[in-house]
Amino acid sequence: MIYETGQEWRDAPQKRVLFFGMSGLGKTYLSTMLRDAGGWFHYSVDYRIGTRYMGEYIADNFKREAMKVPLLRELLLSDSIYVASNITFDNLAPLSTYLGKPGNPDLGGLPFTEYSARQAQHREAEILAMADTVRFIQRAQDIYGYGNFVCDTSGSICEVVDPDDPEDPTLKLLEDNLLLVWLKGSEDHTAELVRRFDRAPKPMYYQPEFLAQAWSDYRALSGDPPDRVNPDDFVRWTYARALAHRQPRYAAMAERGITIDADDVARLRDPAAFDDLVARHIDARATA
Repeated sequence: MIYETGQEWRDAPQKRVLFFGMSGLGKTYLSTMLRDAGGWFHYSVDYRIGTRYMGEYIADNFKREAMKVPLLRELLLSDSIYVASNITFDNLAPLSTYLGKPGNPDLGGLPFTEYSARQAQHREAEILAMADTVRFIQRAQDIYGYGNFVCDTSGSICEVVDPDDPEDPTLKLLEDNLLLVWLKGSEDHTAELVRRFDRAPKPMYYQPEFLAQAWSDYRALSGDPPDRVNPDDFVRWTYARALAHRQPRYAAMAERGITIDADDVARLRDPAAFDDLVARHIDARATA
């Protein structure tokens, strides 16, 4: 780790930290709290994906839909209007909407081949966005004068790296430049995430091998042909399995850093308390 002791973390003139874990456990909450308190640059991997690397895909998809409406088609062709994504740190809906869900087109589903292609686009974009982290550390310092830096990763980071490979290029780059912090949920958190997802199922990224198996298994259970699969039912069925699939991958990543319970994150209210919590966990790891 780039900080060997809690005191080294406290004394560091430039604190650099990366949060990873399932969406909904506090990565963006904690990143925003640090940013809003001042002195911290907040780098959102999802925002970078949705703007720099997938912004054109997203906008083109909106335009395809707009071209189906005669009035909007006429205005687009005459350059009277433009269509763009208004993605923000707090609203990533344009990105998730573009990723979509596979299944019945009458229910908003995508053909599985198109869905898989968009998943592949996301995978490439996520790797590139994470590689940009180091450049943004320097930019934050050189342009804005920020010494402290927080990287708010996508929940799918564990799907696009090999946590068991000590030479995985993306993980090694991040590990060499930031303190990796797993925000770990309990079984109660997992149950709540499943309940929340069940109420409002959202698109997400899956590892290709996991997705192919899930698609095959679900269709074997449902008996549905690809174009009759209910998209929401499929992603609901897949989500709980994705949580279980990701846990050991997150745990392997955490061997390169520290682990903080999501409940402890929820109680943090200021950077000083965050510094204390991180320092204690660094020292606890060093003496374990």
